[in-house]
Amino acid sequence: MAAEPLVLEHSIDADVSLAFAWKFRTDVANWSDPLATFALDGAFTDGSQGITTRPGQPPMVWWIRDVLAERSFAIEIPLDRATLRFEWSFEAVTAGTKLTQRILISGANAMAYRQQVETAFGATLVDGMRRIAADMVAAERASK
Repeated sequence: MAAEPLVLEHSIDADVSLAFAWKFRTDVANWSDPLATFALDGAFTDGSQGITTRPGQPPMVWWIRDVLAERSFAIEIPLDRATLRFEWSFEAVTAGTKLTQRILISGANAMAYRQQVETAFGATLVDGMRRIAADMVAAERASK
């Protein structure tokens, strides 16, 4: 019997325009992880390659997938016979923009990564989304 796929998901409203939310989130200079740096080879478009570097670890290569401007995109990280995927969606709502992030692990070897992904992201997803929304709001206010 196959195990259920891992899907972690959280949504949050940010009091920013949809256009600003999209521009902010698709600029890797705004991505914040104290121990990581992010680089993108070219524009934020379908098929572009990015790299995350952390001290003492080999660089992690990822790909931008399924870009629908101001609606959604995905970041895919290839693993050994599995894929870690971060799906982002953006929706205009009365109070600004609803941001949703889904984290999925799939593939023939997904179960080998399930616990690690759940441990790494399950406990931090909600707080991370709150921080991203707050950073967006602060950046939009500062730009006015």
